[in-house]
Amino acid sequence: MPSSESSPRVSIVIPMKNEEGNIVPLFAEIEGALSQHVPFEIIAVNDGSDDGTANILASQQQSKSYVRVVMHRESCGKSAALRTGIRASQALIIATLDGDGQNNPAFLPVMIEMLMNDPQLGLVQAERKGRKDTAFKRWQSRMANHIRTRLLKDKTMDTNCGMKVFRRDAYWELPYFDGLHRFMPALIRRCGLNVAGVEVVDRPRMSGISKYGFFDRLWVGILDLFGVWWLIKRNPKMPDVVK
Repeated sequence: MPSSESSPRVSIVIPMKNEEGNIVPLFAEIEGALSQHVPFEIIAVNDGSDDGTANILASQQQSKSYVRVVMHRESCGKSAALRTGIRASQALIIATLDGDGQNNPAFLPVMIEMLMNDPQLGLVQAERKGRKDTAFKRWQSRMANHIRTRLLKDKTMDTNCGMKVFRRDAYWELPYFDGLHRFMPALIRRCGLNVAGVEVVDRPRMSGISKYGFFDRLWVGILDLFGVWWLIKRNPKMPDVVK
């Protein structure tokens, strides 16, 4: 099995809230994509689900040696779930996926190989093409990406895509706040590491409904944007250390 006979080189961290219909097919896709490439583990974070997610995750953990489950007693949000999963991970390389099945794990091997082959690369960010969202959500994302790239100059067209591959130690250098996952390219660059983008094909959610709305994130996102801009502007020059 992928990670039962050796330590995982990649930890796949997946935040999940009420994703009971997506768990089994998504885990099967991950195994199919990675089992011949790299030893891996799946860290599934149940973020306060109130459907059958907990039972299905427990069954998957019992039947698959590479699955580990962490649970929040109440929903704390995506950034908190990612942080919990990364803290529980064993590998030096982290890959994150959304639990709704819109991120196709088939693109992970290329992203992982890119990171492994370049020590100056801190993050490989998936950038969605042919998005399956509504016209309003696509317009919303285009506007948000335009404003963010103009202000932060992060050279990334789609930071909201949940599929990312990055170095575990680089993640722990980042300032933590709710919404961190949307600004990782800019903050990774702030640490002196490079960021690469990989085009991926978007697909519809497997089952269930989206947890995100427009107005509940708008003002928080604007405050976060200016907060990250301030951090970048105030980034001190790191001294050369003489050993």
